[in-house]
Amino acid sequence: MFPYRADPACQGDLYTYEALIEAAGEFPAFASTGSLDDRKRELAAFLANISHETTGGWATAPGGPTSWGLCFRQEVGCEGGACTGYCDPTNVTYPCSPGVTYHGRGPMQLSWNYNYGQAGDALGLPLLTEPDLVAEDGTVSFLTALWFWNTTQAPKPSCHDVMTGVWEPSAADVEAGRVPGFGMTVNIINGGIECTQPTPPQVEDRIAFYMRYCEMLGVDAGSNLSCEDMQHY
Repeated sequence: MFPYRADPACQGDLYTYEALIEAAGEFPAFASTGSLDDRKRELAAFLANISHETTGGWATAPGGPTSWGLCFRQEVGCEGGACTGYCDPTNVTYPCSPGVTYHGRGPMQLSWNYNYGQAGDALGLPLLTEPDLVAEDGTVSFLTALWFWNTTQAPKPSCHDVMTGVWEPSAADVEAGRVPGFGMTVNIINGGIECTQPTPPQVEDRIAFYMRYCEMLGVDAGSNLSCEDMQHY
């Protein structure tokens, strides 16, 4: 599935199968809820989104652009503390720690101090003071991605609930065009930038990864793959 994740052009072999399985053990509902097709679609959707977030592919890449998921462990150009803009100084619950940055790290590119703080609290890890753990420990890295995927952050549902049929859209969601399907996971993850507009290249990339993994897993992709007609949160 990820033939180039340890390629020299990427940032090292952080994302191992063993790390994913160990992390998934902390989220027993993941890829085990609903019918077999529901489980396959959830896995495909998760892998598609983390592949897009970490892709090292390009249009003429060997094996095609969707062969380069799980390439980068942190936001390109932010190594060594170069990106200091991900600190919200007004958040008193999770204040920024001195000497660290909160740029995107890990499969879901966890970013901002408040997200590191919430994830750290949920996982029992000192991520607010040691955010580099997400880019240095494969299991921790996948734990943060699975925490985000499985956690409801109102008014947003969790991606897990969307892909397994647990989430039922409210009247407000229906009015806003928010319906179950892969496109809704994009809305949850990055809707403010990628949704409520004609499908941009970022979403096309996510969909391409999703279709690839659905084919590999032998499951129909379902409907509502894009979020162009959905209001973002």
